Amino acid sequence: MNLSELPPFTSAVVDQVTNVESDDPIAKRLRELGFVSGEPVRIVARGPIGADPLLVQIGFTRFALRRSEAQRVSIHLDN
Repeated sequence: MNLSELPPFTSAVVDQVTNVESDDPIAKRLRELGFVSGEPVRIVARGPIGADPLLVQIGFTRFALRRSEAQRVSIHLDN
C-alpha cells in the first residue's frame, strides 16, 4: 500500500520511499524529511478538491504532500 491510499487518521509505518526515476529528487527529499523505514505516519487531512494535497504527519511534524509525492512512500498498517 502507498501513503496516498491511507485513510485519514489511520496509523501506519513507512516501509520505503521508491524512486520513480533513477535519480529522483522528490524521493530523495522525502527521505531527508524523515520518510524512512520504521517511522510512524498518518494522514491528518485531505484537500477539498480531488483530495489534493494531503496533510501528512510523520512523528510530530506535518507536511503537505501532493498525491503524486505520497505515492512514492510504501507503508503498512500499524497493528
